[in-house]
Amino acid sequence: MKATETKLLDFLRKSAQFIIPIYQRTYSWTEKQCEQLWSDIVRAGSNPSVTGHFVGSVVYVEKGLYSHSSIPQLLVIDGQQRMTTVSLLIAALGEAVEVRGGIEVTSQKKMSNYFLLNSEEDGELRYKLLLTQTDKETLIRTVDGKPVPPRFSRRIADNFRFFQDQLKKQADLALIYHGLAKLIIVDISLNREHDNPQLIFESLNSTGLELSQADLIRNYVLMGLEPKEQEELYSDHWYPMEQSFGQVNYVQLFDRFMRDYLTVKTGSIPNISEVYEAFKSYANRTDTGTVAEIVADIHRYSGYFVAMALGKEKDKELLEAFDDINTLKVDVCYPLLLELCHDHAAGQLAKTDFLAALRIIESYVFRRAVCGIPTNSLNKTFVSLGKELDKSKYLESLKAAFLLKTSFRLFPDDEEFKRELEVKDLYNFRSRNYWLRKLENYGNKERVDVESCTIEHILPQNPNLSLAWQTMLGPECKEVQARYLHTLGNLTLTGYNSEMSDRPFLEKREMLGGFSDSRLRLNSGLRSLGKWDETAIINRAKELAILASTVWGRPVLDEAVLATYKKAESPTGKSYTLADHPFLTGPMHELFEQFRKHVLNLDSSVTEEILKLYVAYKSATNFVDVVPQASRLRLSLNMRFDEIDDPEGICIDVTNKGRWGNGDVEVPLSDASQLPYVMKLVRQAFDRQMENGGA
Repeated sequence: MKATETKLLDFLRKSAQFIIPIYQRTYSWTEKQCEQLWSDIVRAGSNPSVTGHFVGSVVYVEKGLYSHSSIPQLLVIDGQQRMTTVSLLIAALGEAVEVRGGIEVTSQKKMSNYFLLNSEEDGELRYKLLLTQTDKETLIRTVDGKPVPPRFSRRIADNFRFFQDQLKKQADLALIYHGLAKLIIVDISLNREHDNPQLIFESLNSTGLELSQADLIRNYVLMGLEPKEQEELYSDHWYPMEQSFGQVNYVQLFDRFMRDYLTVKTGSIPNISEVYEAFKSYANRTDTGTVAEIVADIHRYSGYFVAMALGKEKDKELLEAFDDINTLKVDVCYPLLLELCHDHAAGQLAKTDFLAALRIIESYVFRRAVCGIPTNSLNKTFVSLGKELDKSKYLESLKAAFLLKTSFRLFPDDEEFKRELEVKDLYNFRSRNYWLRKLENYGNKERVDVESCTIEHILPQNPNLSLAWQTMLGPECKEVQARYLHTLGNLTLTGYNSEMSDRPFLEKREMLGGFSDSRLRLNSGLRSLGKWDETAIINRAKELAILASTVWGRPVLDEAVLATYKKAESPTGKSYTLADHPFLTGPMHELFEQFRKHVLNLDSSVTEEILKLYVAYKSATNFVDVVPQASRLRLSLNMRFDEIDDPEGICIDVTNKGRWGNGDVEVPLSDASQLPYVMKLVRQAFDRQMENGGA
């Protein structure tokens, strides 16, 4: 490796061609990075005391792809973003100089011939910088002063336009040229025989736009291959993937896709910022196949992801199901969906069963949202579901897995769902158009475009109710309005919201476009009502809740079938009670009862298990264990010692020490006055378990 500090314009002026390898990401600087570069150039150009401004490094392999070329061709490992952006600015500056009649220090022709072109060469060799795929043609046309191609690079076109606009506002073009001349880089050339480009690439601390995890993965996969194999894998798999995500969505979604892909393949959810490291571990396993096989598999799964996330599914029924799930914003189910998609594509899961599975997932998520069950464990829940499937009885085993979920993973039954649905504030629910659309269109072949309608409060929102409304509701009209205003029974759809306004119910019913005149099914039950009061609201809520329990159905299995999926319980031997703990007497028993009450009140999912040597409190697994002793209760919190926030310093590190109970944190409790602080510590162990899905 050779590293030299040099001016960027001098670097570009050397007789060479800089080629961006196909494994590099596409040009991705946004206006934000261009604004920063522009600001730095203006400051450097306008301040004589500034002799140079460092903008980063350019790393390249000394010997290029084609040894027979008349000029050196250098593969750029790092620095594409800076070089491309400066080239765009030079092209825009040359254009401005030509329009305004030139400046003393340079001309458009000089700038093009020095920094953008190898003027004595023909074809692609004529250009100093060659990008990849769509970026390449757009940059070439920009340098040549020609219109962009039909399929152009949006980033290049937008950033060139940005510099054109900035130059129009800049009176002194020479100032910009002087600023450009002060840009300094570190010129780093590598030797193919002695330097590892991938390791160097990973260790560079770029001053530009941070590389995505997918960028790092692409480089890792392709950089070590021979040029011909690089070209084949990139053209056959990686480039089509990038195009399917779209220029804008690629950066935003590809990292997320790779996390979901790795979750399917490994059964473990990597942190989004650690996807690259997780991929390297996966790719280095002995059972994952060749690089070509891995890339082909990623390409295949990306097709499933794009179909779900970007609405590119071609099957109308599947597309509708994916759209409904996406409306609920439950991305954590994507690993399971990817597995279902793969098995459907492979012929292992019939379309009817696939659709049924998607609707079960949708119902599970919506019912839990209505019932107010926390969502922080859903990611682990969906990962575990994939492991519980018996693919010889695909749909049946999926139903069983959902039905056997307990505690915070529970699939709410019809009674709980209907009860919560009738009283929940659904007007301020995150997806109110979704649930109204589903109720209106369920089983209806003449579907209604709910987006063209607005939500209508039958009993108005206006706190100053008219005399007609007060008379209809009775003496407790204010209480009725407060209790039922935003609930299921009082909400409907209409295209005449502004006309209805705060009118009395009978006027809303009989007016042009009113409830009697409405073709919406949600309004059919309102046509015959002569009164809208508390009883009417309650009755309508119950009717709609019954319909909802069908729309968002809970899976059904025969009890005998379900029993075959229940894990056989191992013999527990002797059962224990608190009487088996001799120290739980007198004051210590009273202290234990107070602690017990606090723990069981943490959440409805918390259960107690009395064992021979300690008492365990768990949701899915133990989060605190209690060992009764003569003068205290010794608590074991199931978490690492370095995770506990203990400002009073009462916790004891028992890592790798023999103790009854689970976890590395021991907490002594000897007096009821300690309970408020101790419960804060216990709460941390409980919250950690909930965040990790009970793991």
